[in-house]
Amino acid sequence: MDLRIFTEPQQGASYDTLLSVAKATEELGFDAFFRSDHYLRMGAADGLPGPTDAWITLAGLARETKRIRLGTLMTAGTFRLPGVLAIQVAQVDQMSGGRVELGLGAGWFEEEHRAYGIPFPQEKFARLEEQLEIITGLWATEVGQTYSFDGRHYQLTDSPALPKPAQAKVPVLIGGHGATRTPRLAAQYADEFNLPFASVEDTERGFGRVRAAAEKAGRSPDDLVYSNALVVCVGKNDTEVARRAAAIGREVDELKTNGLAGSPAEVVDKIGLYAATGSSRIYLQMLDLDDLEHLELISSQVQSQLS
Repeated sequence: MDLRIFTEPQQGASYDTLLSVAKATEELGFDAFFRSDHYLRMGAADGLPGPTDAWITLAGLARETKRIRLGTLMTAGTFRLPGVLAIQVAQVDQMSGGRVELGLGAGWFEEEHRAYGIPFPQEKFARLEEQLEIITGLWATEVGQTYSFDGRHYQLTDSPALPKPAQAKVPVLIGGHGATRTPRLAAQYADEFNLPFASVEDTERGFGRVRAAAEKAGRSPDDLVYSNALVVCVGKNDTEVARRAAAIGREVDELKTNGLAGSPAEVVDKIGLYAATGSSRIYLQMLDLDDLEHLELISSQVQSQLS
């Protein structure tokens, strides 16, 4: 089971804070550092000092880390034109020496679009499908050849399809709870399918839909990585768990039901339930980015038991 650290900096984090977490992620042996792609805080958080851009952040981290994978859960398809996003991701992949992964979703948080003057189209899913085809098509075009696309939402004419990523294939992540369209897109374009904040039972059903879609598309279901994203709150004792839950404005019982919470042993046992569904990777949603001791505890007493 791979453990990856997943941050939500729109809730309030500077680049320096994210850098500290990313360096701890690398030093403590975790597989990857991922972040959300949002420009507005959610809930009661103050969001200070203000939003940081996902791909600018990852570009900086690409030069200041050496081993960990870097990526997004999920880049919003509404924020960037697909040709521009293909350039950005390829450049950050080059800057990292080939350690980038692209999680791409349709975009959903209408309020942040209004706050920063970003258009919020009605047909987001159809746009996402075209974006996936364009981005993967640009990267797959051989050097010296051109790429054109004539879709309903995007048109590209004789693109040189440059630059190329450092990796021969940048892993593409698709996720979500959709029952039909999401599994179809995952089967067609994804290297990894991610189910965020799902129960064990819902995970089993969701993975099953993607596996069925892959078979229908003529692809082996085992070609994909299956993963979860879950909030994490671990403590050496009940007092420490309660303190960490209070720091992120959550209740312990709710976290145990909907996430990975409790003692290291409890969390290891619950991870085992997800592993039984076919999940081989978990993104640990860290909501208190100043609590690096939390990362150390997970590394020493949870990750060590999963190696």
